[in-house]
Amino acid sequence: MINEKLLNPRSIVVVGGSNNVMKPGGKVLKNLIDGKFTGDLYVTNLKETEVQGIKSYSDVSDLPFVDMAIIAIAARFVPETVKMLAHKKNTRAFIVLSAGFSEESEEGAALEHELVEIVNGVDGALIGPNCVGVLTPSHHSVFTYPIPKLDPNGCDFVSGSGATACFIMEAGIPKGLTFANVFSVGNSAQMGVEEVVQYWDESFDPKTSSRIKLLYIEDISKPELLLTHASSLIRKGCKIAAVKAGASEAGSRAASSHTGALASSDEAVDALFRKAGIVRCYGREDLIAVASVFMHPPLTGKRIAVVTHAGGPAVMLTDALSNGGMEVPPIDNSKSRELLTHLFPGSSVSNPIDFLATGTAEQLGIILDYTGKHFDHIDGVVVIFGTPGLFPVFDVYDVLHEKMQTNKKPVFPVLPSTLTAADEVNAFIAKGHVNFPDEVVLGQALARVFHTPPPAEPATVPDDVDHEKIRKIVDNAKDGYLAPGAVQELLDAAGIPRAIEAVASDLKEALQAAKSITYPLVMKVVGPVHKSDVGGVVLNVRNDEQLTKEFNRMMQIPETIAILMQPMLSGTELFAGAKREDKFGHMVLCGMGGIFIEVLKDIATRLSPVSKVEAAEMISGLKSKAMLEGTRGQEGVDADQFADVIVRLSALVQAAPEIFEMDLNPLLGNQKQVVAVDARIHIAR
Repeated sequence: MINEKLLNPRSIVVVGGSNNVMKPGGKVLKNLIDGKFTGDLYVTNLKETEVQGIKSYSDVSDLPFVDMAIIAIAARFVPETVKMLAHKKNTRAFIVLSAGFSEESEEGAALEHELVEIVNGVDGALIGPNCVGVLTPSHHSVFTYPIPKLDPNGCDFVSGSGATACFIMEAGIPKGLTFANVFSVGNSAQMGVEEVVQYWDESFDPKTSSRIKLLYIEDISKPELLLTHASSLIRKGCKIAAVKAGASEAGSRAASSHTGALASSDEAVDALFRKAGIVRCYGREDLIAVASVFMHPPLTGKRIAVVTHAGGPAVMLTDALSNGGMEVPPIDNSKSRELLTHLFPGSSVSNPIDFLATGTAEQLGIILDYTGKHFDHIDGVVVIFGTPGLFPVFDVYDVLHEKMQTNKKPVFPVLPSTLTAADEVNAFIAKGHVNFPDEVVLGQALARVFHTPPPAEPATVPDDVDHEKIRKIVDNAKDGYLAPGAVQELLDAAGIPRAIEAVASDLKEALQAAKSITYPLVMKVVGPVHKSDVGGVVLNVRNDEQLTKEFNRMMQIPETIAILMQPMLSGTELFAGAKREDKFGHMVLCGMGGIFIEVLKDIATRLSPVSKVEAAEMISGLKSKAMLEGTRGQEGVDADQFADVIVRLSALVQAAPEIFEMDLNPLLGNQKQVVAVDARIHIAR
């Protein structure tokens, strides 16, 4: 795992170093030299005695002891070389740039496995293989460009794709985004994104560590590790944004062919990020914009003032903010009318605050003073100011710089004239600022950051959940769908309220059961998966005659083995369920029930275990929330009891991870109770 010799080596050898800087071994050596690595630098090359002015060894066995090795030779030679360095030269950190491992073939995977065993055998650190390298303040061990000027206040960045890391830096640096450390983990043979996040967490120093962490991930192989350490970092005051690629089926194939990664369920990724407090991004520009928002003071509310001298961008920004759940509230009070007297005729201060194409630097300064001091219902300000190239705008950007230092509210600059006013924009960035050239991307990033919740608090299991009974039932059950009796027992053990019910396989049993349940009844077939589709559900059965008729008919439905009977209950149909997702554990879902789950597709999802707070957030986040609250005279649902069912369902699947799939559909809810009237549980070990 990450160690001091990887981060701050006193000596480095480039195995396969070259005078040809068009090759990885030549370029990484040049970057180390240009980066002024202060330790001892060695090279091995079979044909050269000197490489880029540095003595070259023909064999690694001739090297002195060396802390770290950068490997740029053919894959088949790597394990033996690493073995020599690890066992004979006391090398404890390795960056393997070479490709040809698990991303290419089974033979390559075997070489990779051998490589990991060698490094683990000496408690060493391995980055790669198939990576572009590592950037730290101590050394520039990459064979690519760009190489940013590292800033301890910049972003720590880890990427599963070397090319993507380069593209993100290349797009972010001109906007003013800075970096502290960069890790390209390639095939993640020993350590991947999760282990780097773990290191950031365990080594976090509130005085010196970067508080902004960026992740590009193609495979989440250890979700629990990522969740634990990402949420810990955020609780320590860090901000984390991540792109998870491979969300679609086609994207999954692309990720797999690139690094041998397997894409995870996209819903599981969303749930994991939400639980951890990670801001999810969907592309390079999105990640850069979110990271740039992180570099500003946080918004304390969602009400934004838009200051502009160009109407179109202000309209597009307002749309982006509104669509993202932010607000651009009207500004209309005595101070706004006073502000208008300082601006040219035709200006508007209603929000957007438009001070026209002829607006001056002085007017911008006055506007920012008013937004900061006099408009209490404004939480942040976006300034859009470009130029048609008629005159320099240094003075405008100087005022913007000054006011950003003194304004009590965060100010986000949108300077779109990156070509026409390139000198002015670069001068502004050189003062330590980040520019947002595109107002819509900024608006989306602001919304995403603001609406990402903090890490979820640990879930507690209700005291009356009978873990021992749950285990006994599941341990004695066979794989497949549980019989109704076992389902009832599990619901009871978890404390999930359910309708009284009885199962009958002959008419005499059914008539006897009806006496204890009492009419009116609901009758459902046992066996077919989609009961309604085959005529397997009958409501409002009121007497023995009707029961007899329906029982005889329903028992003729294919796959039916019995009839389940329940009292006829009333309420809003709800849904809660769980699905086991490989590596992630259980996803817990809720929404409207019955046919609405398929028609509305309005589902909230969380990763188990689910706390009461998370369950309440799931319910309040549903688009159909108004239906649950009661509309047009219809009785609403007790949201607290619905949340309690979700928590108990989560506790059930935590106690019984063998549950592959579980549906409570429908639950019937009203102001007095939320009761499960139909449940299916599928066991798969």
